[in-house]
Amino acid sequence: MTTPIDLYYWPTPNGWKITIALEEMGLPYNLHLVNIGAGDQFAPEFLEISPNNRMPAIVDPDGPDGAPVSIFESGAILQYLARKTGKFYGSNERERIAVEEWLFWQVGGLGPMAGQAHHFLKYAPSMEPPNDIPYAKDRYRNEVNRLYGVLDRRLEGREYVAGDFFSIADMAIWPWASLWKGQEQDIELFPNLKAWLDRCYARPAVQKGRAVAKDKRQNLQDNKDAQKVLFGQKAR
Repeated sequence: MTTPIDLYYWPTPNGWKITIALEEMGLPYNLHLVNIGAGDQFAPEFLEISPNNRMPAIVDPDGPDGAPVSIFESGAILQYLARKTGKFYGSNERERIAVEEWLFWQVGGLGPMAGQAHHFLKYAPSMEPPNDIPYAKDRYRNEVNRLYGVLDRRLEGREYVAGDFFSIADMAIWPWASLWKGQEQDIELFPNLKAWLDRCYARPAVQKGRAVAKDKRQNLQDNKDAQKVLFGQKAR
């Protein structure tokens, strides 16, 4: 039996990427909750495996050449797990190129822009003092809208983002795109995206990965202490 992977996780879109991947790939894992609202990400033992004080991170006891390996950054984790299992990375070089294009599109584009949209649309106005900034709200709402237009066009005539196969690119994009309401988007403007969201969520492993520790998700608008931890981070 495969030695379980240690997953350091909190139920956020970036965390869901990895639980979905582990479930899809059939890899056993031990769950270690990193309560980012309480500051667990700054614990010295966590920084040893995730020096950027962000989750998710993994430790695979059965890493390259049978030696343990720790990995941080969700995109790097997805690539590693896909290589390890030989799954969800395409079957030839052209398919792998498409997977990587859309994986990096999420990591460098959709994730950061949607994250900023969440911040300025939902969290900043509820802070003390309130930071209700119309320019920032419009800026990130509009950029997410642009990115969903890109994705919707990509999905025209395709089952999944890299082609006719489910991949780690879908696993990376779906958690963020599934939160379109919080980004103040009209999903009806993106029919291909809407159908793809449903198609992905119909997969049992996506549902199971999305549900991991779902009871731990917080309403940050009401949690001032968590806001101070998450939005007031400085070098330590």
